[in-house]
Amino acid sequence: MKNVLILGATSDMAQAIAKKYAAAGWSLTLAALEKELLEPIASDLAVRSGAEVQTLEFDATDFSIHRKLYDSLPTKPDVVIAAFGYMSDQIEVRSNDEDIRRTIDINFTGMATMLSVVADDFENRGSGAIAAISSVAGDRGRQSNYIYGSAKAGLTVFLAGLRNRLAKKGVHVMTVKPGFARTKMTENLELPAALTASPEQIADAVFQGLEKKRNVVYTLWMWRYIMLIIKHIPEFIFKKMKM
Repeated sequence: MKNVLILGATSDMAQAIAKKYAAAGWSLTLAALEKELLEPIASDLAVRSGAEVQTLEFDATDFSIHRKLYDSLPTKPDVVIAAFGYMSDQIEVRSNDEDIRRTIDINFTGMATMLSVVADDFENRGSGAIAAISSVAGDRGRQSNYIYGSAKAGLTVFLAGLRNRLAKKGVHVMTVKPGFARTKMTENLELPAALTASPEQIADAVFQGLEKKRNVVYTLWMWRYIMLIIKHIPEFIFKKMKM
């Protein structure tokens, strides 16, 4: 039975992804900072699908234990999906040194260190797939969320480089860029319904994208073209826009 390791498994996206893989007959290893929150999630998945589900505590910002944590897994995964992230108030974070660091540490450094460990294992095995949730916010720096966006931009470049490194080794790396997403992290934001994906839609995109070995997946599809336009707006015009 194939196993998927989901990092940040208490998030809305991650739970939807877990349900998708459980329904497809995979065993699951769910990892998150608050392990006690994973137990009811794991129990529900096991009851509904009959899937084998393991749980473990994972702190994205405790970089020193990432390799030890992965090495301790009783079942090494065939697929790893990194779905953790952090976004605070985008106005307040600009003047909060600790929050700037937390934003970078969770969204970029934690991703890079943990996925580097996974990459080493998959490279040695000559198989496996990695997917990570980045963001359209990393496609171009905008005044409304440039700190969060810069972390996601770093992640997107990291994943592109990892994909280039591992492609010849039989390992696939996929970058997932949700546009607006209907999750707890965005529940206080007014988002346009037509451009906002549900966790289930994102889960479908991740599952199907990995099955088809997509390199970059935008959800919803129109975000690819929205961001293409935004990236090509001349800088002298872009500086005058309220984005």
